[in-house]
Amino acid sequence: MTSRMRFVGVNTATSSIMTIFPDWSRLLGLGAELVGLDIPLGAGPGAYRDALTSMREDPACAGALVTTHKISMFEAARDLFDDVDEFAAEVGEVSSIAFRHGRTLGAAKDPITAGLALEEVLAHDHFGQGGGHVLCLGAGGAGIAIGWYLARRPDAPASMTFLDTAPNRLAHLREVVDPHAAWTDLHTVATADTDVAALVETLPRGSLVINATGLGKDRPGTPLPDGVALPRQGVIWELNYRGTLEFLGQARAQAEEQDLTVVDGWRYFIHGWTQVIAEVFKVPMGPEVVQSLSQAAQDTR
Repeated sequence: MTSRMRFVGVNTATSSIMTIFPDWSRLLGLGAELVGLDIPLGAGPGAYRDALTSMREDPACAGALVTTHKISMFEAARDLFDDVDEFAAEVGEVSSIAFRHGRTLGAAKDPITAGLALEEVLAHDHFGQGGGHVLCLGAGGAGIAIGWYLARRPDAPASMTFLDTAPNRLAHLREVVDPHAAWTDLHTVATADTDVAALVETLPRGSLVINATGLGKDRPGTPLPDGVALPRQGVIWELNYRGTLEFLGQARAQAEEQDLTVVDGWRYFIHGWTQVIAEVFKVPMGPEVVQSLSQAAQDTR
């Protein structure tokens, strides 16, 4: 029987992973297929419970990756999970589902994904050595995961500021991140209440600036005002790797003058999928394996 992994999203057929996965399955020796499971935005709890039940009762299904519906799946079907990991329990979302020995296991892999991507561009003592701060534009799930990871680094930044248009997202981020931020001044700021340009231009050398808003992917635009000077020797991270990518363009335009390290979301995407595949199929996913899978996927960009 061919093993099956499900991809729970909104319009999964258009995702590049549908083209990438067959090559990955062959390289990893999984003998598995990836099958999309589309759930419309705004679906009721029953849709998520039915989806999880149908996957759990499918003997060929090893597990699933959940994208847009991470929070809704967790809230609607929490009682159907036999166990969830620490971050899933804290944040109230699930991105990885694994069926193992009759048990349904849920995990939220975003902090691991964020950490792996950042460790490729930040020295282990980046904040301790240079004193840079963190400005994350966006306080949704990705922003929370990034804050959770950064607060727990040995060289935790002295200051982290998160901007968002929604006060409820800012409040939730503070609730999750603040208990881990013993060495960090954590600031949560409503976008309407601040001068974003002035905030960016006061960042010290070596700061990390992140676009976690979805602007430039889901819809055109950028949260960064035109003409604002990014911090000298800063690390500028665009979480998206496809779309109009205006924020990425702004950063690249200043890269030479400001001596910036500019990163798009490709490796974040790669780590996100490979970490869930590792969990679902219990396969080792060391750096060499991830690199080979990334190279195999490169042609789809």
